[in-house]
This record gives sequence, C-alpha cells and structure tokens, in this order.
Amino acid sequence: MTVAPLDTLNLDGFRLSKPLTWHDPDIDCTLVISQPAADPDLWAQYSVGAHLSYTRHGVECALDTDALRTGSDTLVYFAVLDNTGQMIAGVRGIGPLRSADDSHAVIEWAGQPSQQAVRDMINDRIPFGVVEMKSAWVIEEADHDRGLAAALARSAGHVTALLDVQFCMATAAAYVLNRWRSSGGVVAGIPAAPYPNERYQTKMMWWDRSDFVNHALDPRQVAKILTETAYLIQEYDRQRETESRLFNRA
Repeated sequence: MTVAPLDTLNLDGFRLSKPLTWHDPDIDCTLVISQPAADPDLWAQYSVGAHLSYTRHGVECALDTDALRTGSDTLVYFAVLDNTGQMIAGVRGIGPLRSADDSHAVIEWAGQPSQQAVRDMINDRIPFGVVEMKSAWVIEEADHDRGLAAALARSAGHVTALLDVQFCMATAAAYVLNRWRSSGGVVAGIPAAPYPNERYQTKMMWWDRSDFVNHALDPRQVAKILTETAYLIQEYDRQRETESRLFNRA
C-alpha cells in the first residue's frame, strides 16, 4: 500500500508551522491538530498511545508500525490532551488517496466478496478528494470515554475543511462507528469484514463535507464542527500569512 508523497499532493502546500489548538469545555481538554514534523514529541505520544491501546485489545497487527514510528504517510493528526498535557485520544489522517489501493480498507476486505465494492466506493470518490482517518485510540482509563469519542468523530469535519477535500473515510468495528455517526458519518452498506480477526466486524464509514449536516445524529456535534472549523481555518490562514511576510522579508 502506498500513499502519494506529501510533497507531490495537490494541497497547495498544506503545512502547519505549529499545531492548531483549542479548548473543548465539554470534556475540559485541549484539542490539537498537527503534523508529525510540526511537533515530533507530540507525534511520539500519539504513536505510543496507539501501540498501547491496540496491544491491550490484541489487535496490534492492524497497525502500520513503520508509519507510526516515522509519520511518513501521515498528512495530519488529531489529538486530545487532558489538563496535565497527557494525550488521552488520537487519530491520524492519510491521503489524499490516489486510488483504492492507497487505502488500508482494501487489505481489511481481502478475500471477501465485497472487496470490489470497497474498491469501487473509494475510486468513485477519488476525483473529489478522499482522506482516510485511521489508527484511532482512546486511553482506557479515561473518565469521559464517550466525550472523547465525540471529539474524535468531529476530526473528519475539521480535516476535510482544512485540506479542502470532499470526503473522509474510516474503518472500524461497528460499535465504534455507531458513536461516530453523531458527526455526520454514514456507515456504508457493505457487508462487514472479519478484521483483524473473527472477533471483530469491521465496517466502513464516509463523511461528505457537502452534506454531513443532514446525517449527523447530534445537532450539538454539528454546531461544534462548524464553530471549530471556522476557528481552525482562520488560524491556519494566519500561519500562512505570517510565513509569507517572513519569506518576503528574507
């Protein structure tokens, strides 16, 4: 599986000089959007958290260890920090995908009759821009697990807006995706895959930036996505303007 090198993606040079952060009063945590190169220490926290979480559940085989170590295929990632600065949840985004073969979903449905339907669903959306969110985790000791899941679910709206792509996809156990429906994700009508083993029924979910509002099960999630996204775009534009001024002075 390959993903287009970051320097060749048609994203108008999307780069964060520093993480974008804001406070979520509902869970009293700091939310962060960043890139591995923008904050290597934070990325290391995310990577360690993913390994611990997946190993605890016996599904570490679903992780791309090299990618988590280097961050080479990760365009952007989302993290939740508690009031001590400890990361307690996270998810990363790869893409934009160039074809279905760039998506881990093809591997997850390998040998299943519906694998071709997975390929078709991804390839049909490629021209409009597709980012895949993966390696999501939540610390097991967290007191507000449902609130953390809601925060992670909103990351799809943030990422599609920042990258100016129409679609975001994710695959996960059905019970996880049911929580993410709060933010407008739609579970694809494709039979579940027994991945990474027979204990799990993995499904695919899609967010469409153009109409996620119509599918969100929680109006509060919609309101937060719109408010947070407006802030993130404003902050990202400020970063770019600052960098442009510094470049012109050089």
